[in-house]
Amino acid sequence: MCRIPGVKPMRVKLERKHYQWGITAFLVICAGLAVFFIIYRFDDIKGVGSTFTSVLSPFIYGLVMAYLLCPIYNWTVSRTYRLMNGGSRHFKHDMTISKAVGTIVSLALLIVVVAGVMWMVIPGLLDSIVAVIDMLPSGMAALSEWVNVTFKNLPVAKDTMDQWIEYFTQFALDFAKNKILPGTESIAIGISSTLIGAVSAVLDFAVGIIICVYFLNIKDTLAAQFRKLIVAVCKESTAEEIFEGAAYTNRTFGGFINGKIIDSAIIGVICFVCMSIFGWEYSLLVSCIIGITNIIPFFGPFIGAVPSALLLLMVHPMHALYFLIFILILQQFDGNILGPKILGDSTGLASFWVLFAILVGGGLFGFIGMVLGVPVFAVIYAYCSRALNGRLKQKGFSIDVSDYKVDKYRSGEREKRKENDNETE
Repeated sequence: MCRIPGVKPMRVKLERKHYQWGITAFLVICAGLAVFFIIYRFDDIKGVGSTFTSVLSPFIYGLVMAYLLCPIYNWTVSRTYRLMNGGSRHFKHDMTISKAVGTIVSLALLIVVVAGVMWMVIPGLLDSIVAVIDMLPSGMAALSEWVNVTFKNLPVAKDTMDQWIEYFTQFALDFAKNKILPGTESIAIGISSTLIGAVSAVLDFAVGIIICVYFLNIKDTLAAQFRKLIVAVCKESTAEEIFEGAAYTNRTFGGFINGKIIDSAIIGVICFVCMSIFGWEYSLLVSCIIGITNIIPFFGPFIGAVPSALLLLMVHPMHALYFLIFILILQQFDGNILGPKILGDSTGLASFWVLFAILVGGGLFGFIGMVLGVPVFAVIYAYCSRALNGRLKQKGFSIDVSDYKVDKYRSGEREKRKENDNETE
């Protein structure tokens, strides 16, 4: 390599910011590739996630049960510890004894609730399902007779209803002959796999109870270990932000899930009591459907009302109409009175974003996505809002949304107000 006499070769000096920019660019490219791969291979990733979830089912059951029982456990441990250390009394290993009492009380409550629900619901559900199967042929005949009597003066409507009933009946018969009877072997395999799955779920639930006990008793130690790790890895300000975000996430999930379970249980009981008073059929089965689907925000009552109304329609069409009116009133009561009293503003989301979270969560992850989509989106929304407000504060701009509204309907009033202010000055 030849050099020009009297000219020194120029050396490129890399500073720290150059390394930082290079690492940032590399991470951005990797993140973009990861997002593209996730979108392009979403079904495969979802299948891997399902396999991973099935393997970790006992831990998931245990974590969920521990999270739901945590308030009862904390309250029992606190009360027992105060009782043992009240006055001049002092017991050895008082915290160990308090945790043991809290664990026993929490597990007893869990067993009582699960056993009580199974004892009250399962026999009634089985009887209702058997009754529906036995009633199906006669119910279709009764429905056809009701259509003939009701629409005898409306021949066009009567013919249309008769065609729909005949089509439904023929479809049911064809489905039984062409699908069910020839596929008895596959049905037997499906039933056996379902039974195996049910046994596996029971075993996972039993193991989950043991894991729940461990989670309840070591949750403080696990939290301390995570705090220690975060403080060691992150800056102090970043660690404080992470702790605040974790506390907000816990409040959002805990308030929404626990409140929604209580709200749905109350709605199910109200539905059962009212249906029993009115003398409507399948009150227990329908109330269970309404209570379970009510866990889904916004759409839940209507999702449960459709199959319930169809059941009542085959027995007594007018009862189905009354039931739909009753569900509409019950949904208004839940949405405007009971729900706000129990849930409050646990998510802080507007109605539009609640609807968006339900649709996206349900489309991606089914029933679980519709239930958990709202609190998950609420947490994401809160983090994004906080980051956005922080950037605006750094630039010296307002964080009030009303300052960014462009109200064309009142633009004339604003111009007049500015002119008046200028004249006054």
